[in-house]
Amino acid sequence: MKTIGEAAADLGVEAHVLRHWEHVGALNVRRDANGYRVYDDDTVERARTVLKLRRVGLSLPEITAAMAPTKAAAQAVVRAKIATLESEMARTQQAITFLQHTVECRHRFLDDCPDCAAFARTP
Repeated sequence: MKTIGEAAADLGVEAHVLRHWEHVGALNVRRDANGYRVYDDDTVERARTVLKLRRVGLSLPEITAAMAPTKAAAQAVVRAKIATLESEMARTQQAITFLQHTVECRHRFLDDCPDCAAFARTP
C-alpha cells in the first residue's frame, strides 16, 4: 500500500496529476478509514497504464474509454486513435515532401513553381 505521494514518485508524476486522473474517471482509488487515498499494486499498475496511454497521445476521455470493461469498446477507441495518428503522419509526410522540394526547387518564388503551386492547392 502506498500513499499518493509515494505512488506519484514511483510513476514520476505529481500527486495532483493522480488526483486529476481520479477526478475525470481514468483512475479509481480506494480510500482508507481516514479518507486518505490508498494505492495498492493494482491501482499503481492502472496508473502506469494511464501514463503510458497519455504518452502515446490518448486524451483522458479516450483513456477512460480505452480502459472500458469490454475489450471491444477498448479496441474501438484504440483503432480510432490509430486512424487519427496515421492521418497526422500522412499530413506530416506531405509537409516534409513539400519542404524538401522547396529546398531543392530551382524557382526563386513558390508561386513560380508548378509543383509548389499544386501542393498549395491541395487541402
